Amino acid sequence: PINCAAIPDNLLEATLFGTARGAFTGAIDKAGLLENAQGGTLLLDELNSMSLELQAKLLRVIQEKKIRRVGALREKPIDVKFISTCNIPPSQALETNKIRMDLFYRLAVVVIEIPALRQRTSDIPLLCRYFLDQWAAGSRQPAVDISDAVAEMFDRYPWPGNVRELEHTLKA
Repeated sequence: PINCAAIPDNLLEATLFGTARGAFTGAIDKAGLLENAQGGTLLLDELNSMSLELQAKLLRVIQEKKIRRVGALREKPIDVKFISTCNIPPSQALETNKIRMDLFYRLAVVVIEIPALRQRTSDIPLLCRYFLDQWAAGSRQPAVDISDAVAEMFDRYPWPGNVRELEHTLKA
């Protein structure tokens, strides 16, 4: 997985495509994630945070099944499958020009929209149990439960931060 929102574009390009020796000061021959994912799958998390220019380069990779390391002269064939996520609805990302339409339709073979946690409150007890069991296993302590009063509060709360907010709330 690669979090497209967490890495600046110039670094993201080198991370994805790799670098060729001499491309810039201190550059070495180094494979990128696309090359390392050969024969496998790469998760592009928060694709809508990637610049449109870099999305164009990614589109070419998907179409041509070839990559060129930053600063390289030759292309290398690759065989990589892609999974991508957006932190906003894909329709909104397209309308606001956060995702190139041609890239979206290359990647959107299957689209799975996961509703916000506030729209699936029946998942809250399951998620609480999962997180609490994980922490108990990691600390070798017995798992704890949430009280009925806390479960009721959790059910009424809108969870703007979704599952991550629930996880952090439980940790606190």
